[in-house]
Amino acid sequence: MAEEVKKKRDRGLWFREMKSELKKVVWPDRKTVAKNTGTVLLCSLMIGACIWIFDYVAVSAVQMLISVLG
Repeated sequence: MAEEVKKKRDRGLWFREMKSELKKVVWPDRKTVAKNTGTVLLCSLMIGACIWIFDYVAVSAVQMLISVLG
């Protein structure tokens, strides 16, 4: 019984501390979020294109080797 009370106190303390820490966070404004989102999307598309090109070249090379050796 005493352990349950202690766990509830610890849990309550944790939530209070979390709430006080979240009050200290400086949240970005809408313009910054939009800019960062655009940057992430652009970088993701560029990396995806690089992977797609590498995959296409690799598959073409393997097919060429198979046709030459096979």
